[in-house]
Amino acid sequence: MEEAKPGGGATMQRSESMRLKEKKVKDLMVDKKRLVEVPYTASLADTMNTLVANKVVAVPVAAPPGQWIGAGGSMIVESDKQTGAVRKHYIGIVTMLDVVAHIAGEDHLSGGDDISKDLDQRMSVPVSSIIGHSFEGLSLWTLNPNTSLLDCMEVFSKGVHRAMVPVDGQVENVSVGVELVESASSYQMLTQMDVLRFLKDHAAELQCVMARSVQDLGADTERIYAITERTTLIDAIKCLKAAMLNAVPIVRASDVCEDDHKQHINGRCRKLIGTFSATDLRGCYLATLKSWLGISALAFTEEVASSPLYTSSDTQDRASRRELVTCHADSPLSEVIDKAVTRHVHRVWVVDQEGLLVGVVSLTDVIRVMRHSLLLDSDDM
Repeated sequence: MEEAKPGGGATMQRSESMRLKEKKVKDLMVDKKRLVEVPYTASLADTMNTLVANKVVAVPVAAPPGQWIGAGGSMIVESDKQTGAVRKHYIGIVTMLDVVAHIAGEDHLSGGDDISKDLDQRMSVPVSSIIGHSFEGLSLWTLNPNTSLLDCMEVFSKGVHRAMVPVDGQVENVSVGVELVESASSYQMLTQMDVLRFLKDHAAELQCVMARSVQDLGADTERIYAITERTTLIDAIKCLKAAMLNAVPIVRASDVCEDDHKQHINGRCRKLIGTFSATDLRGCYLATLKSWLGISALAFTEEVASSPLYTSSDTQDRASRRELVTCHADSPLSEVIDKAVTRHVHRVWVVDQEGLLVGVVSLTDVIRVMRHSLLLDSDDM
């Protein structure tokens, strides 16, 4: 019997990670559903209803060709597969954060009896008028199906949350790498969560980096934008817009100093009690949102967690939705990835042993560290 050579396990794992790096974007698209989109003439209310009905947090906006300049000057068009005739032009992506930013508005929502009428007016505008209110809406990204996993991860490690991938496009003459594919007969959407789910499925090939602690991510943050349990839903929406964040932690109000519950505060070393996210809004239609605008953001998250539009009818699943998604500084990266994918959240809060907030790990952070580890494995081979 041949003796096992020292370091054989590490060599085998590096070999497995090398095979993983040979994967391409098209390998991540196997189970993707059809693209959900809205026309440029759709009202913001209709767009929000589309997001709710399809349980997505962002949709591309389609317009007739030749009439618009796409986000970031992009020319991403859908063309007929046989004739090549252009059918539509994707002019940008609208996310729940765009909706939040518009609801808040520069003059903000008014209070009292006018709040319902004010919201109706804001939600009646065409969706094309709010493109670019958030960072993501300022540019429209595409990824070639033949783009390598590493190049794909590089894009997502820079804060890009989603990209359109052409289906049946003319890609055979396009060099491998991150490319702007200008025309295809159809598209699908690839997100950061799709990449994380793929990495989770290949955890056995990434054992070394999966075992690293959250501390290695540099997740210990000096300032964490947060709101308190006394912050109203309206003010929470304004806070998201002001900081251009998709989510903020909800922390216990201080007994020592007077917090401004209308503004975001530094939540570091405060007791974490909840999360308010722009994606929470997908759990309610416009009429429902109007009835909840006067309650606290914390109460809103509890109401949304029970919404049949937001979660399943399973009682255990509903209960898990209310649980905080947290980790500790010494938690392994595998735990963070498992929690993010299983609970479908885009950030995991880092708390100490007393439940005090000390940091946050985002999907961007995880993808950046995973990519860096894969690149190091390449150098070691």
